[in-house]
This record gives sequence, C-alpha cells and structure tokens, in this order.
Amino acid sequence: MDEALLRSLTPGVLAILVRRGADFAAAEDAVQDALVEAIRVWPADPPRDAKGWLVTVAWRRFLDATRSDAARRRREDLVDEEPAPGPAPAVDDTLQLYFLCAHPSLTPASAVALTLRAVGGLTTRQIARAYLVPEATMAQRISRAKRTVSDVRFDRPGDVATVLRVLYLVFNEGYSGDVDLAAEAIRLARQLAARVDHPEVAGLLALMLLHHARRAARTAPDGSLVPLAEQDRGRWDTKLIAEGVEILQAALARDRLGEFQAQAAVAALHADAPTAEETDWVQIVEWYDELARLNDSPVVRLNRAVAVGEADGPRAGLAALAELDASLPRHTAVAAYLHERDGDLVTAARLYAEAARRAPDLAERDHLTRQAARLNTRRSR
Repeated sequence: MDEALLRSLTPGVLAILVRRGADFAAAEDAVQDALVEAIRVWPADPPRDAKGWLVTVAWRRFLDATRSDAARRRREDLVDEEPAPGPAPAVDDTLQLYFLCAHPSLTPASAVALTLRAVGGLTTRQIARAYLVPEATMAQRISRAKRTVSDVRFDRPGDVATVLRVLYLVFNEGYSGDVDLAAEAIRLARQLAARVDHPEVAGLLALMLLHHARRAARTAPDGSLVPLAEQDRGRWDTKLIAEGVEILQAALARDRLGEFQAQAAVAALHADAPTAEETDWVQIVEWYDELARLNDSPVVRLNRAVAVGEADGPRAGLAALAELDASLPRHTAVAAYLHERDGDLVTAARLYAEAARRAPDLAERDHLTRQAARLNTRRSR
C-alpha cells in the first residue's frame, strides 16, 4: 500500500466532493472512510485509476451519510409531531437510564453524547452546537455509540464513577445549552446520593450545589459574563451554599478523598469568603495540590496556576503557567490575567485579544474582547 500516494490524492478528492455540493466536514468524513476502504481493498485488488476510485467510493459514502442524516431528521420530526402521551404511572427511571447510557463498552465522551440525546432530550443539532462540532459529526458519534450498545446486554450498566462524570458534564452543559439541564442534574444527583452511600457521590452533589448557588450572579442583565471576583455576593443563594458545605463536610469526615470532594472544597472556600479580597487562596492552592495528586490533568494545573498567582503573586503564577502547554484551552486568558496583575498591560491586552479569538463561545469571546479594550483604553490615557 502506497501511503504517500493516498496522502497526495486526498486534497484533490476532497476538493471534488466539495465542488459536487458536499459540505466540507461531511466531505472530510467521506474521504476518510474511502481511505480506510482503500487500505483494506487495494493490496489485493489495486485500481487502475486510484483517484477515480477514491472519488467514487467517497461520493457514495457521502450520499449514504446524507440519506441516513435525512432519515434521522424525519424520525426526529415525527417524534416531535406525536401527540402527548396519556396518563402514566409516576415512575422516574431517568437515573437508571443514565446507568444504561454509561455502559462499560462506551467511552465517557460517547456516553455523554448518548445521554444528552437519549435522556436529556437535546436534539443532535443542540448537542453539536454545545461541542462546537458539525451536526453531521455529532450525528455519527451518537450513531456509533448506539451501534456499540445495540449488540450488548444491558445487565451490565455503567459504574458509579462513569455516571458521576456524565452527570457533572450534563450539569455543566446546563449552563450554556438551549435546554436548562443544571437543575435536572442536581435532582438526579440527589437521587443518586439517596441510593448510593459513597463520599464521591456526596462530593459531586456538594460541588453542584455550590456552583449553582452562584448562578444568578454569573451574568449581567445584558447577558455578559461577570467574573467571580466581581460578582454581587448578595445574589448568591446562601441556603444552597449552607447545604453544599454541610454535605461536603460529612463526606470529608469519612477520609476517602476523591476528585469531586476536592473540587467542592475549592468551591466552598470561594463561597465562604465575604469578599473576593478575603478569599483564602493559600488553602485553595493546597486543595489543588490534593486534586493534582488525584487527577494530574492539565486543567487542574491551569486552575492551580491561577490560585498560585493569587496566593504568591502574579510572577509565581506565571512561573507555574510556564510549565503547561500553551495550546491548553484558556491558557492564554489566564496568562493575560496574570500579566495584567503584574502590571504588564501591553502584553495583557494582546493576550486578552488573542484569547478572545480562541474562545469557545460568544459570551466568553465578548468578555475577553472587553478586557482587551479596557486595558487599551487605560494605556491610551
């Protein structure tokens, strides 16, 4: 198999499919399928016209995917047009569906997509928009997940750890999607905590409550983001905070620390501070150190760099940030913030503008753009 030949032909085949009317993302998927088929078939039966063979197979794959997508849309439209069901027994099996969608044969990412579609009630288009991918790509991801579980027995539901990850991701999606799933995720976490006696289940519930308590203060009346340090703490839900702290303290007392408990501890320290200036950043750094021992992910270390910058000064934060990959999401925004705190407004403004261009959603992009404009205005005075 001449892989160099395949690589050289790929751009031309892709261009032909786009000229024929395929959108770029769907054309890429179809060409990739054709390349896989070529690797399988060509060694035993090489074609006379390699490019023509690839174009033909890729175009057929594109048409098949298009027809499948159209059929899926028709099925979704028919479901939307169905009359409301009649009275039914008041049985809530949503949590059980979460366990089934978190089947061990699925990756957590596939489990989340399938859960959002099958249980959360989001359309494929809404899920694709949330994940910043083309609708056809998300449709394929969900279809693959469905195919994966179609031939397995459902007497092996997902474990609690997978369900916790899915629930937390659904909770986070609830803040940005068209459908509010945050409250539903909390409801299911309460159900899970009532059924499963595990500190990490309690840790997740506490974390959700502490984050949800600040929700009203996270955005201004015009929809723009309000950073934590600038939020009106009088708008925080003190009852949810008290409940979250109580649940967390009970979980920590069992001395079986997990990731969600450590994250909830950080959230509790923020919630406990009367003002941003009184935040106990030294303790927060210590909790991030614990969290890094449990899950040494780049995101944890990015958040730790911010905390170090607050506890030990911006230059210490920049030193911690320098140890991380600059391509990490929100790395540039954190660098901009730390440079601003260090007094380097020129670099900070440039980095805020760069971070805005990379922002994953409109609200964050607008916030970062305003930050850059604010610093540029200060410099021009």
